[in-house]
Amino acid sequence: MKRILFTGGGSAGHVVPNLALMRELRYVYALSYMGTEGIEKKLVTEAGYPFFTVETPKLVRSLSAENFRIPKKLRAAKREALATLQKEKPDLVFSKGGYASYPAVWAAHKLKIPVLTHESDLSPGLCTRLIAKKCAFVLTSFPETAKKFSNGRWVGSPIRKELFGGDRGRALHKFSLPEKTPVLLVFGGGSGSEAINSALYAALPALLERFSVLHITGSNGEKKSPQQSVGKYVCAPFIADMGSAYAAADVVLCRAGSNTVFELLALKKPAVLVPLERSSRGDQLENARYFEARGLVRVLREGEIGNLADAVRSAAENPVLRQNLAGADVADGTGAILRIIKELLEDGFCLPEDQRGGASE
Repeated sequence: MKRILFTGGGSAGHVVPNLALMRELRYVYALSYMGTEGIEKKLVTEAGYPFFTVETPKLVRSLSAENFRIPKKLRAAKREALATLQKEKPDLVFSKGGYASYPAVWAAHKLKIPVLTHESDLSPGLCTRLIAKKCAFVLTSFPETAKKFSNGRWVGSPIRKELFGGDRGRALHKFSLPEKTPVLLVFGGGSGSEAINSALYAALPALLERFSVLHITGSNGEKKSPQQSVGKYVCAPFIADMGSAYAAADVVLCRAGSNTVFELLALKKPAVLVPLERSSRGDQLENARYFEARGLVRVLREGEIGNLADAVRSAAENPVLRQNLAGADVADGTGAILRIIKELLEDGFCLPEDQRGGASE
């Protein structure tokens, strides 16, 4: 049985799409994962896959003494990754990007192991730009992004199949939500978004006049909630069954990570996106503006978040937005990615000479 090592981390957005692919491949190939002690280790080990930890340094996007320590830490991470790949001998490395993926890709290239990477965002991240020439293909969620690489291929975003199995009636019962009230689903990432949570708490009295609220606070947000789950407001730090959460929702308030937005479009859910801007390279704002220009979402900047209740009502009651969503053709990249993996592993694909690795770096 051939072996695939997945890598990527730093945020759930780099891990969840990998897990969606691994779920489809788990009976065909031997799968493992390499990443940091962050959220990727928690999610991957809970899913039952072997996990190899490599502590990769992260660039701090401000003046910080930590950045001066990056070269030394990165050399150590590369040595760890190289030793692991020499022992595990994967036939393919699949990267979902993020700083946590660089050592595995570097080691694979040095050992002449084929690499695929997938870039979720409209503008490629630093890691994707660094590893692109080490990869057989740079797969992308956006067609425009693929054109930026000589080996780019547009495939779409891998979307979790389990999101489509939810039943609204059962979901409302599961979360103890009333049947006749529209539901606003709110979330902001694994640890939560302080900006979204705070604005939601301030807007709750106005929102509860029109909606029930299902609020995924994140691990840092639950204790700051002004009220516990009661009546039309239900909160939890984490919901594993996102298929049911989406099934219950009539409108969604969330960040603008690419994977999340593609899921919302595939599920035809009206959404208000609050892009992460501070401590960010601006990728979420670019993603959000891309979909807003096509009439598929409502964008609310953090500086405007005091207008949250009005923005949610506008998105929920906008017939043009719903019409645009109904007609949106969303490419689920899962099938295309699986075909390319098969092409590399089973169909005699030969890497171009300049991607065969082995050079000292």
